[in-house]
Amino acid sequence: MSDDVHPRAEHLITAARVEGISPAEREWLDAHLESCARCAERAAALERALASLRSLSIPLDPALVSATQLRVRLRAQGLQEQESRMRGLWVSCALSWFLGALSAPLLWRGFEWVGRRIALPDLAWQTAFLFWWLVPGAAVGAVFAWQRARGSSDNGHAAT
Repeated sequence: MSDDVHPRAEHLITAARVEGISPAEREWLDAHLESCARCAERAAALERALASLRSLSIPLDPALVSATQLRVRLRAQGLQEQESRMRGLWVSCALSWFLGALSAPLLWRGFEWVGRRIALPDLAWQTAFLFWWLVPGAAVGAVFAWQRARGSSDNGHAAT
């Protein structure tokens, strides 16, 4: 038997306990364990180790349990509030985009009228119209990016 089947068997032994394996892999592993004493012993050792871990009882301080539960509840509440705020922000953004799309032809004509009235080249008033649309979106995008960066740095430094 070649030595390259043993690493596969070891991987399947652990994968079967963690994420599960396909029926074909299970069939191959069972056949291999029947014919390979070394891998069968590793599988048995893993089962004994898991059984030992399951039998361990770790006494916990009730104050620690209460504090942990409180922090989990507070974090869940904070996430719900953040989701609620973000939902309102998305609704207002969608409404703003919708109204902006409806008013775009009128705004275009207004920029054109002002540009012709003060004798601006077409490129100048068209660029002004473009900036009128791009700057607010870029500002909102920058705020979102800043919020996300701030949120990820806050998550990395948990308060004690």
